[in-house]
Amino acid sequence: MYNEEKEKREARLAGQRALASLQDARNYLRSARNWGIIDLFGGGGLSGLLKHAKVRDASRSLEQAKADLQVFQRELRDVQSIDGLRIEIGDFLTFADFFFDGFVADYLVQSKIRNAQEQVDRAIDMVSNILQSL
Repeated sequence: MYNEEKEKREARLAGQRALASLQDARNYLRSARNWGIIDLFGGGGLSGLLKHAKVRDASRSLEQAKADLQVFQRELRDVQSIDGLRIEIGDFLTFADFFFDGFVADYLVQSKIRNAQEQVDRAIDMVSNILQSL
């Protein structure tokens, strides 16, 4: 027997898990961006290492968020798809950032981090709006 309240509760829980994962990713991206700014202005190797560590943490959080969003989507079969979450900092940019450590490479990585942040923020807004409507 279909229980609407139970289904809404399950959807809310799935949405809250997705939202938490997205917020974790946003926090890691914010930290990576801050370390990236330091790196842009001559922070040296340590700031580059810390920036890339935060990017890896953000990437793991985004993978978790994708899984959580898939569960959320299943719980909300009649709600539009939530996709487009990607963090794409290619191996070459990471390599270039460490070994050439120049302004251009640092700027390209910062641009990728900023784009990922914007995507995460849009996903957070979308999930929050859906949760409010439940």
